[in-house]
Amino acid sequence: MARPVLRTELCDTLGIEYPVILAGMGPVAGGIDGPVATSALVAAVSNAGGLGVLGGAGFSAERLRAEINKVRTMTDKPFGVDLLLPSNFMGGAAAGEMPRDPRDLIPKETTAGLKSIASNLGVQWQEAPRPTATAPRPSGGGMSDAQMEVVIEEKIAVFASGLGSPAPWIDRLKANGTKILCLVGNVKNAKRVAGIGADAVVAQGTEAGGHTGRIATFALVPQVIDAVAPTPVIAAGGIADGRGLAAALALGAVGVWCGTAFLVAEEANQPTTQKQRVLDAGDEDTKITRLYSGKTMRNINNPLIEAWESSGLQALPMGLQGLLIQDLVYSVRQSGREDLLMNAAGQASGMLTRIRPAADILHDMVAGAAEIPGRTLPARVTAVPEA
Repeated sequence: MARPVLRTELCDTLGIEYPVILAGMGPVAGGIDGPVATSALVAAVSNAGGLGVLGGAGFSAERLRAEINKVRTMTDKPFGVDLLLPSNFMGGAAAGEMPRDPRDLIPKETTAGLKSIASNLGVQWQEAPRPTATAPRPSGGGMSDAQMEVVIEEKIAVFASGLGSPAPWIDRLKANGTKILCLVGNVKNAKRVAGIGADAVVAQGTEAGGHTGRIATFALVPQVIDAVAPTPVIAAGGIADGRGLAAALALGAVGVWCGTAFLVAEEANQPTTQKQRVLDAGDEDTKITRLYSGKTMRNINNPLIEAWESSGLQALPMGLQGLLIQDLVYSVRQSGREDLLMNAAGQASGMLTRIRPAADILHDMVAGAAEIPGRTLPARVTAVPEA
């Protein structure tokens, strides 16, 4: 059967066949197993005609470089790297002001409160093993300076900022010919990243899994399109099949950024138990929490999230919250309570029914979308122009 044709200007800009981008998903199962979007998933999506994007935030700089080179052995198609560039990492403390152990910045009452929550859930608190060598500390723009240097040195085709702004690096990225995508959750930030020269803005609705905002996709995308024109806009959040892709294009987006749909791909780097939780989830089984990272993040709900949200404890800035959660994750794993681990996923989880290859997920999405304007919609809707 001939492959369907579904092209927008995004395909020409990025050198891809279909206007579908894999979200550069980071760690889902508690920050120990690495990102979901590793080389296998990235190459599978790119080879299928979309754009695969590495979840670079889940790698050290050295591992990121190795993973980039691994992708290059698996595909000759374009692919990208996603990094997080939060402005409040470690509370904004300058590198020279950081204590020898950043955990010293964690309030004792926050640790005590989390220990109490863990105990009430039958989890014995244990400190995670500490690194034997001092890890590089962030400087300047945030947590990902070293990773950004790798992106620039490797002359990546596409860079995506999953959080924050790549402004400090934009000139060097553009000098390499790198296309820059910036994820936003509101019009204000869309204008900001368009103003610094992003090649496309990814407008992500609150339906999305992982770090997300407060505005729904159908409300957000048209407003961002109007606000940043002529900068193209990519839609994200709640898009998991051909209907969502067609709807995004009808709103005026040039393509879609999809994460949850690919969480259950065979190539996705997460345990089968985590994939099954996504498949078992319904439309109301996700919840936004700051528990796992310090930023608002949509996860499949669990008793730990419920206990945290009802405790009154305040999340720490991104980075510090992650350090705090390292001990919690270690304790949860040691106690055999995998059900309490972070399982980022969007509200589209209820649409997913089985684990299958990423290429099948992408091709079904494209085929479904291509069918709508030519056959499905005309059979249901009659549009008569005014005389």
